[in-house]
Amino acid sequence: MNQLTLYEYKLLLKEEQYTLVFSEGEFVDVSLEENKRFVLYAVYRFFVEVEYDVVNNQIINLKSFIEGEILDKYSDL
Repeated sequence: MNQLTLYEYKLLLKEEQYTLVFSEGEFVDVSLEENKRFVLYAVYRFFVEVEYDVVNNQIINLKSFIEGEILDKYSDL
């Protein structure tokens, strides 16, 4: 698949977004909060955070972005 912009990625169906993240995305980091696990992937020139419910072992959300507060929580600064 050709590289997509963040805007083009957001236009994809959810299932296509998941497929792209898990096939083209590069694992960056993981963060744990209570019963949730957040996994950060770099996809082309943007990031996608996948939120997992640890108790039920399910993906519950995807957030895509280029910069900002979500990315900052993965920084050691």
